[in-house]
Amino acid sequence: MQMGFGLYQQQTLKLVMTPELRQAITILQYSTVDLLDFLRQQVTENPILDLSEKNREFLVTDVTMQKETNKQADIDWKDYIRANATGDDTYYQRGSAPAQDYDPFNFISAGGTTLEEHLLEQVAMLKNVTPLEKRILNFLIGNLNESGYLTISEKEAADILNTNVEKIEEMIWLLQTLEPVGVGARSLAECLLLQLRDEPEEHTLAIAIVEHHLEDLAEKRYQKIAASLGVTPQEVQQAADYLRTMNPRPGAEFAQGTPRYIVPDVYVEKVENEYIVMVNEGSMPNLTINRFYQQMLQKNEADPAQRYIQDKLNSALWLIRSIEQRRMTLYKVTQAIVEEQKSFFEKGTAGLKPMTLRDIAEKVGLHESTISRATSNKYVQTPRGLFELKYFFTTGLNRADGGEASSVLTIKEKIKAMVDAEDKKKPLSDQKITDLLLKEGIEISRRTVAKYREELNIDSSSKRKRF
Repeated sequence: MQMGFGLYQQQTLKLVMTPELRQAITILQYSTVDLLDFLRQQVTENPILDLSEKNREFLVTDVTMQKETNKQADIDWKDYIRANATGDDTYYQRGSAPAQDYDPFNFISAGGTTLEEHLLEQVAMLKNVTPLEKRILNFLIGNLNESGYLTISEKEAADILNTNVEKIEEMIWLLQTLEPVGVGARSLAECLLLQLRDEPEEHTLAIAIVEHHLEDLAEKRYQKIAASLGVTPQEVQQAADYLRTMNPRPGAEFAQGTPRYIVPDVYVEKVENEYIVMVNEGSMPNLTINRFYQQMLQKNEADPAQRYIQDKLNSALWLIRSIEQRRMTLYKVTQAIVEEQKSFFEKGTAGLKPMTLRDIAEKVGLHESTISRATSNKYVQTPRGLFELKYFFTTGLNRADGGEASSVLTIKEKIKAMVDAEDKKKPLSDQKITDLLLKEGIEISRRTVAKYREELNIDSSSKRKRF
């Protein structure tokens, strides 16, 4: 066979990811808050687009009308442009949730006092403290972490401040006398001891446990601690219960965290005996086409800017279509989830059925990847609370009696209920829980029960035992 260079024609089929298609996929993944940020960015880049902060009316109020309206997935863009030209410049989202005057950001409380400010105020009120000692205290306060623990050693502090270690230790002791109790500790044990010694009553056993058996306490080796200290396991358990009332992070109450608000992307309301799905567009501004550029496009004379305006208009209309497609996809997917999980809305977690992305994809006629994008980072407000859409997708286990499979979340709820109702002096072992579930028709292995128990942060039966 002779090899060489040449020009050949060949036909191939391949999927080309256009910028418009990539934008539509990206918009589908956005949550309501992310979409709002994206739209504001697009307005700065495309002069054709305008965002108007107007309250919109809830156009669809009748249940039957809403069902018919949501079946319409296409928009007549020519009618849309004509409507804008006549002065109706508002782009309404059909089937969306009503606009509300409630703004969660109006309820953000002002930043409170920080741990550093709280301690510096106390230092300023101390008497018989030299300027050098105040300087050391201020330095130590600046080296506390959010939990209130000292993050610098005595030697490091002494080297930086050009003083002796004894002086640093003296100031650490003074720092530990300030509020909140336990601040300035260098370890968990020291933090607990500071709080125990500040109590009006002496807790000798609790102090001994913290000083010598803190690791055994964490592992709940009560019998080992009791044998070492010459007390009963019941006394050790009572001391452990008391130690749980201590605060291992005394500075946490002063932590300045940014509040994170979750805005539902979809609402599910129960009207009579039917569940109605509404996409949340109440917090979204109105997306409009700028009238000035519309009038320029209607001019007959040749204008060098016509081509630029036409390109920007096409981009704007594609953006509007992508937003509408996102709304319709989100509506269809949520509607299918509600239909599949109707028992959940009636009974709660106990009624949650196993469901996969493929089940919903087949129901709405979309690809699994589209369902995954539509439910990613999306939340739905239901009569039973706020849930992530991914929450409703769960695997299941077949029943031994051949009945309908039980979801993993349902099984976890059963395990938790069994543990809550058990005799604490004789807690249920994993094998016993396995046997009880089998009596209910749920065939599950002991290893799987142990896995679910650990995911629920439930200790083993030996650690749950009360003496």
